[in-house]
Amino acid sequence: MSAPRQLSLNAFIYPSGHHEAAWRHPDSRPDRIYDVSYYQEIGRTAEAAKLDAVFFADGPALRTDVRHNAAPGLEPITLLTAIASATTHLGLIATASTTYYEPYNLARLFSSLDHISGGRAGWNIVTTGTDLAAANFGLERHPDHAHRYARAREFVDAVVGLWDSWEDDAIVLDRAAGIYADPDKIHPIDFVGEHLSVRGPFNSARTPQGRPVLVQAGASNEGRAFAGKYAEAIFTAHQRLSDAQAFYADIKSKAAEFGRTADEVKILPGISPFIADTEAGALRLEREFNELTVPEYGIKQLESITGTSLRGYALDEPVPVEAFAGAGDVTDNARSRLQVVAGIVERERPTLRGLLHRLAGARGHRVFAGTPEQVADTIEEWFTQGAADGFNVMPPYYPGGLEVFAETVVPILQERGLFRTEYTGTTLRDHFGLTRPESRFAQSPAVVG
Repeated sequence: MSAPRQLSLNAFIYPSGHHEAAWRHPDSRPDRIYDVSYYQEIGRTAEAAKLDAVFFADGPALRTDVRHNAAPGLEPITLLTAIASATTHLGLIATASTTYYEPYNLARLFSSLDHISGGRAGWNIVTTGTDLAAANFGLERHPDHAHRYARAREFVDAVVGLWDSWEDDAIVLDRAAGIYADPDKIHPIDFVGEHLSVRGPFNSARTPQGRPVLVQAGASNEGRAFAGKYAEAIFTAHQRLSDAQAFYADIKSKAAEFGRTADEVKILPGISPFIADTEAGALRLEREFNELTVPEYGIKQLESITGTSLRGYALDEPVPVEAFAGAGDVTDNARSRLQVVAGIVERERPTLRGLLHRLAGARGHRVFAGTPEQVADTIEEWFTQGAADGFNVMPPYYPGGLEVFAETVVPILQERGLFRTEYTGTTLRDHFGLTRPESRFAQSPAVVG
């Protein structure tokens, strides 16, 4: 008899919290967002709750309006190495761009993290959505969407090839014979594509997981196809159960088109929970945060999604639906997020102030205010109704928001048999229920002398 299906739960770390005004709230710690011990403490909280992983988003440009919000500036792979030293089981997932890295150096960074952590690394693959990054890398303009995804496909193929280039038994360690490694089990990859070329072989042995877990967050048409082929976990944003179910079915279908099973890809929507002993208390807490927002900041964030100016609209008048008229064609990730916002406007007809408050919580991810039981209920509903394999938990504020979730919601999910009470493995692949991949060269003839 097979074991019952279990949730995957990650803590999505955003330094002060996922609500845009979190840094202003007395329960957050913006004074510590460059303090490594702060993140190590968060990691220990997540591990004590038996969460699968912590996750850091990242981008190679300053996108935050630092006049009105705290800027998360630490490089995440380095930071996760520090968290690895303070934990023993917790998965460690970082975002890195296929547009602004090169395959060999990025392969080394994640391979090192996987070795250092004993097999707990995951790479969130992004192509970078902002054109602000281009000038930071000597480019006149940001590559277009199609070019970025074409490069990304080659990039992932090259990186995985590098990670596979040492077979698992390449290290002999025969002191008596003076043989450290068998060169016949170490292979160049000779990758040549339209955008990239990488000879290899890699300069490091295969990692404890075989290779780090591949994670992806794109919801565009191109992003979904990319996820179907490569992703082992997908981070996504949905407001409604029905939308999440449609996305879930689509991704599982796309994986099947590439000869993969449904279990080979985990779909993890974001949820940002305001939690209190009563529903009224949770709603008060949400209002408390919303009252700390700065409209100017929220409008800038919203304009970056819509691509048009919203300065002519009064804060307390309904947002015109026509302001989001271009949201239907999901051709890139920015437009897919626009579609989420357009759906809110069409269904709820909020004022501009109300829409800004609606988006302040988690940038288009689902915000939920309720008791621990109500939060557990919504997680269970999405998990059992074909909408999610788990969740990226996005606390409105850190560190307390994660602590409340860990102390009140996780035990309910454990009591219901939906979430582990102890780790049953040591690697991120173990936590996600993913198999350890074999090197593609395992059965290849010797090619290195």
